[in-house]
Formats: sequence, structure tokens, C-alpha cells
Amino acid sequence: MTVILHLSDTHFGTEEGPVVAALQALVRQEKPTAAILSGDITQRARSAQFAAARAFCDSLHVDHLLTLPGNHDIPLFNVAARLFAPYRSYARAFGHNLEPELEFADVLVIGVNTTRPERHKDGVVSPRQIRRVVQRLRGAPREQLRIVVTHQPACVMRPQDEKDRLHGGEQAALAWSHAGADLLLGGHIHLPFVSDVCTRVKTASRTLYCIQAGTALSYRVRHNTPNSVNLIRWSPPAAGAPRVCHVERWDYDLADERFELTHPYELKLAE
Repeated sequence: MTVILHLSDTHFGTEEGPVVAALQALVRQEKPTAAILSGDITQRARSAQFAAARAFCDSLHVDHLLTLPGNHDIPLFNVAARLFAPYRSYARAFGHNLEPELEFADVLVIGVNTTRPERHKDGVVSPRQIRRVVQRLRGAPREQLRIVVTHQPACVMRPQDEKDRLHGGEQAALAWSHAGADLLLGGHIHLPFVSDVCTRVKTASRTLYCIQAGTALSYRVRHNTPNSVNLIRWSPPAAGAPRVCHVERWDYDLADERFELTHPYELKLAE
């Protein structure tokens, strides 16, 4: 079985020490194969915040790590850096590849950089990015769980979150669904949920689950939800068996100072 930790919106600079320790304990307990951090790693894209984030990721001792920048990972007040070197501090901590991938025999993870320095917080997915992901998805074997990761959500549950939805997200979700994606991971709005894109995009006909993570470590919790992360568990199906993925939401319990499993999902995937 492959186990993937999905966390988002750590906002280093606003992290809570007990929550950091609790997440480190959860990782020691569950021993994920890989960790995916879907943006807003820092609060203000400062070097010290990136250094703290890098040290935290290293402390997890997870063999494989995929990170994406979020809008908070681009300088806001340093206008010159925002215009001429928006990803410099991010790259020093996490590398120059802004659209990384992970691929195992049973899992394919494709990162998509949806940040744009010229925008404040809005995210965009371009037609070129959509096509690139479609090409990677096509031909992926049945035993692979196919995951696409963005920062801003391609799907939202509530009308009031439409303003934060990824520009081009509906077209991307539709194209990636048809090309064979199984899961679409994101963050940004600090609202964890699981939803089938077929219930959000009228012309979608193939199941694609949007998996949103809350804020993993920051005191900037919203929507009456605690700090939370997701664990994704996948075993390739036997011949003739259905494709089923297990997704778990783990919430931080303030009284016990630990993450606890609160929302388990058994997701039936498309063939």
C-alpha cells in the first residue's frame, strides 16, 4: 500500500508549535510514502519562513516530497522581488522546479503552478498547462492512482468561495477528468472537503474527486474547522476488481494535542 500525506497552507510564520509537534507525531505513526504540500507554505515569503518550512519538511523523514508555491509564497510588500524574482526564496528552499511530479509503479502525481506574480491571490491554470497534464495522464496504467495538485481550488462547495476558485479550473477539471485523473488536490481556502467533480461541473461524466485540505499548522483557521491534513491510501486493484481509494481527514484536537481521524472516505474510482 502507498500512503500519501496531503497538507496545505502551513503559513510558516504563523505556525503553532503544539500543532507542528502533533503532525510530526502523526507522520511517525502512519509512515507515509510521500508528502504533498499544496502551497502557501509561508505567510510572507520571507527567507526565515522558508528555512523553517524546509526544516519542518526534513524533520518528517518522508522519502518523497512534492511542494508547490501558493500566492503567499510570492513576496507581497517587496515589489521589486515580486516583479523580478518572485520565486527566488521558494527556489532556495524547495528547488527551481515549480511543477514537480512524483511517479511510482502505482501512483502518478502531477504538480501545476497556479500562482501568478501579477495577481494578488487569484490563481490561473492556462490552456498550455491543461494540455500538459492531459498528455501526462493519457496512457497511465490502471494500477496507477492519478493525482493532480494545484494550490487554488478547481472546485468549490459554497457560492461564497467562487471568488477564490481557480481561473480556468472548471475547464481543467473537465479535461483532466476525461484524461483519466482520479484525485485533484488543493488548498488556499482553508476549508477541507471531498467532492466529486461530476456534482460541480455539469458536463463532467467521469468521476474525479476534488480533495481539499485545511490549514495544516497555522493559527489562521477558518470556517469553524480545526487544523487538518489528509492521508490517502492506495493499493492497486486485482484484475477485475474495482478501483477504490481511501482518503482520511485528520483534525487537530486541541484538548489532546494530537491529530485524530475524523472523516474517512472510501472513494470508488472510474476505470
